[in-house]
Amino acid sequence: MRLRHIEIFHAIYTTGSITNAAKLLHVSQPSASKVLSHAELQLGFNLFDRIKGRLIPTDEAKMLFEEVDKIYQQMCSIKNTVQNIKKSEFGCIKLGVTPALGFDAIPNVIANYHHDYPNVTFDVHTIHNDEMMQSLLEHKCDLAVLFSPREMQGITQTPLAESELVIVYPKEMFPDSPATLTLSKISDCKFIDISDSGPLGDMLWTRVMEEDISFQSLIKVQTYFIAVRLVASGLGVCVVDRYTAEGNLSNDIAIASFEPALTFSISAVHLENRSKSKVIEEFIPYLTHGVSIS
Repeated sequence: MRLRHIEIFHAIYTTGSITNAAKLLHVSQPSASKVLSHAELQLGFNLFDRIKGRLIPTDEAKMLFEEVDKIYQQMCSIKNTVQNIKKSEFGCIKLGVTPALGFDAIPNVIANYHHDYPNVTFDVHTIHNDEMMQSLLEHKCDLAVLFSPREMQGITQTPLAESELVIVYPKEMFPDSPATLTLSKISDCKFIDISDSGPLGDMLWTRVMEEDISFQSLIKVQTYFIAVRLVASGLGVCVVDRYTAEGNLSNDIAIASFEPALTFSISAVHLENRSKSKVIEEFIPYLTHGVSIS
């Protein structure tokens, strides 16, 4: 069966008539009927029985449909990819961002860019480092903005800014509100642990091991901003990126940098073998400026 045969067969099977199939595919009824006849001629058996003006799938058609449906879904996937590519050319930015940048930084960047380029549309997804490659390959995003993305073959990185891990603590714990703290200063505090937190978590625990520090951790969470909210409830201290800390500040908590500082890079990544569209090239300077000042 040719692809056109598959398309017509699938449409008739699912809609129940040549008339409905022709409307679905935006073709004439005689054209749809002709393609069906040609498909049946090539196959050597009928796909539908004509009974009282209705088309009833034959046993052969029922056996064939499951395999045809798989191909049809792949064809739809190809069409969606084509539409995504065309949108990029006509002013659509599919952007993947690490969740921490969604509090203030990226919304401000998009607002500033949209003011100057009001016809460009955005499709924004939150994305984690381990999802980066798949999202780029599937065209779910054209550009991803991540903390310390690892070097990967086929991926190009554009450095945007540097930030740091910070300690978030209840103000009553350190009434003098120190601007910097060491791990040893918080080693006796209840520690809200963020498990499986990617490259930033690895950086923190490398420092913990270097300084031979152990923490009392009774609460473990998966998400940075939840850890900050728990600190605000007086349940301990946590270590998060500065974006998350500043995006969730309250009157009861304060932020301290590490001593010495624990810094990390923020980079925009895209597939090396796919050239950046004009709108993305124009967007990156806004991105660099907005992430740097946040």
